[in-house]
Amino acid sequence: MVKIRLQRAGAKKRPYYKIVAIDERTRRDGSILESLGFYNPVAKDNQVGLEDDKVKAWLAKGAQPSATVKGILKRKGLV
Repeated sequence: MVKIRLQRAGAKKRPYYKIVAIDERTRRDGSILESLGFYNPVAKDNQVGLEDDKVKAWLAKGAQPSATVKGILKRKGLV
């Protein structure tokens, strides 16, 4: 099954996340199927950048978002 989840990047105590489509059996920083956007929780306004058309396509194919990504998608109006 394909999941839409966060992939951590950035320095120690300065997290930066990529929102990716990835097989659920793959480890957190493993190979991804497609990059869908980014999430920066450290920024003043929690910066989020999504490629809406790619996210909608993966959701239509049956990809399941993680709990955190689901909240991000709700805020953006995609779920």
